[in-house]
Amino acid sequence: MLHEDVEEKFWSMTGDANGGAQPSPDGKWIAFLSDRDGWDHLYVMPASGGDAVQITKGSFEAWRPTWSSDSTRIAFDANLPDRYGMRHLFVAMIDGNPSRAKIIRVTSGRGTNIAPQWSPDGTRLMYQHTDPQNSADLYVVDAKPAATSLRLTDSMPATIDRSLFVEPEMVHYAGPDGRQVPAWLLVPNNLDRSKKHPAIVWIHGDGVNQNYDGWHVQRNYAVYYSFHQYLLQKGYVVIAPDYRGSIGYGRAWREGVYMDVGGKDAKDAWMAASYLKTLTYVDTDRIGVWGLSYGGFFTLIAVTDQPKLFRAAVDVAGVVDYAMYYEDPYHGGWTTSRIGTPDQNPNVYAQASPLSHVDRLERPLLVLHGTSDVNVPYLHSVRLIDELMKKGKGDLVSFMTYPGEFHYFTREHVLRDAWNRVADFFDAHLKGGRITSH
Repeated sequence: MLHEDVEEKFWSMTGDANGGAQPSPDGKWIAFLSDRDGWDHLYVMPASGGDAVQITKGSFEAWRPTWSSDSTRIAFDANLPDRYGMRHLFVAMIDGNPSRAKIIRVTSGRGTNIAPQWSPDGTRLMYQHTDPQNSADLYVVDAKPAATSLRLTDSMPATIDRSLFVEPEMVHYAGPDGRQVPAWLLVPNNLDRSKKHPAIVWIHGDGVNQNYDGWHVQRNYAVYYSFHQYLLQKGYVVIAPDYRGSIGYGRAWREGVYMDVGGKDAKDAWMAASYLKTLTYVDTDRIGVWGLSYGGFFTLIAVTDQPKLFRAAVDVAGVVDYAMYYEDPYHGGWTTSRIGTPDQNPNVYAQASPLSHVDRLERPLLVLHGTSDVNVPYLHSVRLIDELMKKGKGDLVSFMTYPGEFHYFTREHVLRDAWNRVADFFDAHLKGGRITSH
């Protein structure tokens, strides 16, 4: 064994960071990522053994390192201190001596640039870019400082007027323990701020994920960002918090969920409503909440822990009980790493079970779930609906099943139905509209 990192809590670095050992093409060096100093950083060590040299340093996260074919450089993407929702491309000049490595920044401007790939001759980098006006597309750029990028693809339909897109703004508000929670606020363009408007809290899933400055880098969440742009055109204010446990903000923020799943992290999320209520143009009685997966779990906690905080809620494939999730053969390890076992920590599991408190539900709830979901099994929503009916809450809940659909909705007819259903649901309960048939 050449090197070992040991985590006292759980390994919270996301797999998307591509942080595992990467030998250089000439076999002399090994690059890897470590969060030993509290942030995900790039390290290089001799393949023959020896000390690892930290290449990047600071309050930011470096991800997705890749060697040039001549083994002299490593390209990677990283966010910036105080701009954690943007990412740029960098190149570390190793040149046979990691201790004297120099780093150059390649991309500039607004947006998220990720996953650099070297050209065979080592002169250029191909990468993915998103920003507030552009969904994910491929670009190429010379591997030198402040180079001009060339766009290779354009995934946005030509009929879309990009000037109508709302640009997100980073805001912060106090969480349950006073720690500042980062969030992205989206306010409709030309909103009449002398009037009161409905608002929606969107809670991202995965736990280890985050929102970005514009379109999400992953297709699974980019479709939700697209839908929020539609809701913004309909006059809704939207806020998307990066609650503790989210990536991009360092190890301490990621590990804030340890032995507290469904605790302060969930409060971080639903306390976005408290921030919205400070905005003079938001109607405090017309705030909705929704989320996917872990975000659906938080949504269920919000409407059972604070039953009058939100006017309406949508749960998309959310976990309803972590003891149930622990028993699933595919997810027991994930659960145990964060909150141990039900026998070890019964109180933690009790707070991570909105299923146990559905009798507190007072406002309308829409539940969407695909029957082929393996991330959060469909049975979670079935149990939820059954328990709601047992508690006499059947008149408050609507349930839509999507046969054969997975955790992240992918088929066009499913997405079309789901988004129409969610829009009508919020219109009916936040705007006083009427739910149409689908």
